[in-house]
Amino acid sequence: MAGHHHHGERFPRATLWGAAALVLLSVVAVAIAHGTQRGLSHMPASTAVESRDLRFEDRAEGTIVIYRDGESRLAEVLPAGGNGFLRGVLRGLARERRRQEGAAHAPFRLTRYADGRLTVGDPITGRSVDVAAFGPDNYGAFARLFAATGPRPGDDAALADGAVRPPNAPRAN
Repeated sequence: MAGHHHHGERFPRATLWGAAALVLLSVVAVAIAHGTQRGLSHMPASTAVESRDLRFEDRAEGTIVIYRDGESRLAEVLPAGGNGFLRGVLRGLARERRRQEGAAHAPFRLTRYADGRLTVGDPITGRSVDVAAFGPDNYGAFARLFAATGPRPGDDAALADGAVRPPNAPRAN
C-alpha cells in the first residue's frame, strides 16, 4: 500500500458545480428574506406594565444577593449551586457591560409586559433577553425573582390578578 499515489484522480466536476450552486442559492435566499423581511419573525409590540431595577452582587461563597436599586435593604438571596439559567443570563449581560466599559454596579432592569413576556435588560448597553424564549422553567426563575422583589409604593401598576405568567399561558380559574 505504501507508495501508492493517486495522480490524475479528480473530484467529480458535477458534484463541485452542484455544491457551488447550493451555496449560491442559500446566499440569495437569505439576501431576499433579509431585504424583504419575509420569513423573519417579529414580536408584536407590547406595553411594559411593571419593572424593577435590581442590583446583583456575587458573593465569594457562590450566593447572589439582590437589592432593589436605591435601597440598601436586601430584596432576595439566591443560594449557591442553583438558578443556573438566571446566573448565566446575568453573567452574559455583565460580560457585555464590561466589554463596553459600563458601570459594573449599575442595576439591570426586569420588565413585565401586558402580553406576559418578561425581559431582563441592561439599560447601559441596551441589550435585553426575553426569558420566555428559553422555556417555562427558565421563565419561572425570573418570574419568581420578579415576585420576590415585589412591588413597592410608586412602582408601575401590577396586572389585575397580580400573577406573573409566561406569554399565552392560561389564567387559573
